[in-house]
Amino acid sequence: MAQRVKVRVRKKKSKKKKIFKRILVLFLLLFICMGGFAVYKIVNTLQAADKTYDELERGEKSKLRDAVIDIKKKPFSVLFVGIEDYATNGDHGRSDSLIVATINPQDKTMKMVSIPRDTRVQLASDTTGNKVKINAAFAKGGKDETIETVEQFLHIPIDKYATVDFDGFKDVIDEVGGIDIDVPFDFNEKSDVKKSKKIYFKKGNMHLNGEEALAYARMRKQDPRGDFGRNDRQKQILRAMIDQMAKPHNIANVDNIAKEVSDHITTNFRITEGLALQQIYSGFKGDDTETLSIKGSDLYLGPNRTYFFEPDQTNLAEVQNELRTHLKLPAESSSSTETNTQTDSSSDATGSADTQAPSTGTSGQ
Repeated sequence: MAQRVKVRVRKKKSKKKKIFKRILVLFLLLFICMGGFAVYKIVNTLQAADKTYDELERGEKSKLRDAVIDIKKKPFSVLFVGIEDYATNGDHGRSDSLIVATINPQDKTMKMVSIPRDTRVQLASDTTGNKVKINAAFAKGGKDETIETVEQFLHIPIDKYATVDFDGFKDVIDEVGGIDIDVPFDFNEKSDVKKSKKIYFKKGNMHLNGEEALAYARMRKQDPRGDFGRNDRQKQILRAMIDQMAKPHNIANVDNIAKEVSDHITTNFRITEGLALQQIYSGFKGDDTETLSIKGSDLYLGPNRTYFFEPDQTNLAEVQNELRTHLKLPAESSSSTETNTQTDSSSDATGSADTQAPSTGTSGQ
């Protein structure tokens, strides 16, 4: 009788061990699958990020820096360049938007300023003293010429850059699930997909997909503030994208997002830097960004009355120094500002201004 009891106890223990082993195996398989999936996502992200990485001719260090900046520890700057290349079938288009952001990882702050695309400047590689629209820099010398020209214009080093074409812009927004925008007034704009199609925007909150967001960002003729209103809408979209990207499901979907946009974006951000910044800026919201304004006047030159935006030198000096302060760089003296103003005035004398009037808008929101 005792032997039968022992046999039953052994059978029960044996069953429990089998059940435990099965559960353990299931957990191990689940862990392996999850680990394999994580590795798969990481590999996909790295491969996509590798396709987007494009180092500048100057290397990692700006000519205005003494050393390469560790962006995980020290303030740095980024130039976002929106490329309009549909008119040239993707061949060396012009920059449709230029947005500079200075970022301080220590206190998690960001300042942002848009440079109107018609801003009259001397390109970095030009030695003649002639001035053209700043958006011509990309057509002449690509990202390198654009970055050096922006550095010359704002008197700050540009440490990082990211260029995106219209298709990439739409893909990013679609991949993150669209963006929420507070539309300032009613208007409509043609779709880039089909010219006969109009996209209508109503004042108030709207959720936009990629196609709609591009139309929202491009419109300026119906905006009473012209290019200034357009610049503000572009910054508004960038802030909305920051908010959307910070959502948990988009962080988990980073590999698909990177893969979708890799053919349309170039940057000198390394994947390790991007991952580190994502941790540092966890919880950062678009509303935490401070926007600055570049003010100026409308200028029409030459027999064809070509339109330019002429920056106000006093205001420009204030913007330059505010950005330099945020980057922990010494502010420039008023004497250097006066010298720059005089240089601009002397070069202006070589042109023939038909009309010059204060601009009706300011760039800031």
